[in-house]
Amino acid sequence: MDVDDLFPSKPDDPLVALGKQDLDPMSIDELKERIELLRAEIARVDSHMQRAQSHRSAAEELFKKS
Repeated sequence: MDVDDLFPSKPDDPLVALGKQDLDPMSIDELKERIELLRAEIARVDSHMQRAQSHRSAAEELFKKS
């Protein structure tokens, strides 16, 4: 799958640029650091999604029709 397929409507999105970045000039240590930063970002996004889902579930429960 191409990066453009994942983010076709956001050409200025930093993730698009990140996905197109040439990895060849990077050292092993730089690549490991990049992976750790990406893992931290994934954890941050997962946490946000969980909070959003909890908030949505609470709102749905509050406005649930009896």
